[in-house]
Amino acid sequence: MKNYLLVGAGFSGAVIGRELAEVGHQVTIVDSRSHVAGNCHTERDPDTNVMLHVYGPHIFHTDDQEVWEYVNRFSSFKDYTNRVKTTSRGQVFSLPINLHTINQFFGKTLRPDEAKAFIEQQADTSIEDPKTFEEQALRFVGNDLYEAFFKGYTQKQWGCHPSKLPASILKRLPVRFNYNDNYFFHRYQGMPEHGYTRLVEGILDHPNITVKLNTRFERSQAQDYDHVFFSGPLDGFFDYEQGRLGYRTLDFEKFTDKGDYQGCAVMNYGEEEVPYTRITEHKHFSPWEEHEGTVCYKEYSRECGPDDIPYYPIRLVEEKEMLGNYIALANQTTGVSFVGRLGTYRYLDMDVTIREGLDAARQFLSHVERGETVPAFFVQPL
Repeated sequence: MKNYLLVGAGFSGAVIGRELAEVGHQVTIVDSRSHVAGNCHTERDPDTNVMLHVYGPHIFHTDDQEVWEYVNRFSSFKDYTNRVKTTSRGQVFSLPINLHTINQFFGKTLRPDEAKAFIEQQADTSIEDPKTFEEQALRFVGNDLYEAFFKGYTQKQWGCHPSKLPASILKRLPVRFNYNDNYFFHRYQGMPEHGYTRLVEGILDHPNITVKLNTRFERSQAQDYDHVFFSGPLDGFFDYEQGRLGYRTLDFEKFTDKGDYQGCAVMNYGEEEVPYTRITEHKHFSPWEEHEGTVCYKEYSRECGPDDIPYYPIRLVEEKEMLGNYIALANQTTGVSFVGRLGTYRYLDMDVTIREGLDAARQFLSHVERGETVPAFFVQPL
């Protein structure tokens, strides 16, 4: 039996901690916040009893059957289909762009094959190898759809013109030539019936796991444990000695109303003139519940400051160079492995975070059993 320290009580820390605890090791998990589940934290609104996604909405979706079965061990899940709407030019459209969106936007009644040919005519085929977000969008959907649905929203979300962003951000352009408005393609989709915090609490519910909230990690603590798994900010572990990695953060303006405010869970605002990126109405994330009141969040994106919660890693040229320096430092550090979204400076969906947590725990145990050196990263950040 060994003693392991997990820094961060989000999905990474909880999953790795549970795997180690189940084979008999003692696990301590610390988190600087007053709750578990990290940015997936959910809680009941005291006035309306609506389940709030405190740090913004999270919808569970995956094609990974083992991950789906894993989360269902610790919480009952309810069916949930994410259907997103957006306002543009005085109308409400369906996202991702689908046959209904195309016909409504262009005032047509195209069939799937006709719509595909029509969009190909809109596309800027002179762009053979898109390098930027803007070029990627123009190449595949043309200027009109780009201006209406991508340009303003992206500029607000990332704080810079889409011509400054890499094409990889828009890896697979979400355009469908049918009327399917399910935002995700994945086989398994749903919501934990009692929220994500209850789900993570279930993962952490093991006699070999001790959770300490409102507790900051100090590097000197590492010597008290056989190994440390760090899911906090990679640059923060090294006291930002190479500088701060860039993130976008979110501000939320909460407001309440009676009845149904917007008729859907997520309404995007694609125009740059509207300062917020979207409004989320949280009762719609639990459609099996009934509430007289409603709670909405206006969501604003901005550059992350030293005291802000980091959400989206920027990963442009400057950040990648700095990240390389931190990776070199991490590889020189023994007894610590860096995991999760912040520890590897990558945007990760929940299912990928859980998959990587399961894999990291198994790789770690295998390394220990063979007497091998445990790597700083189980998944390479670059």
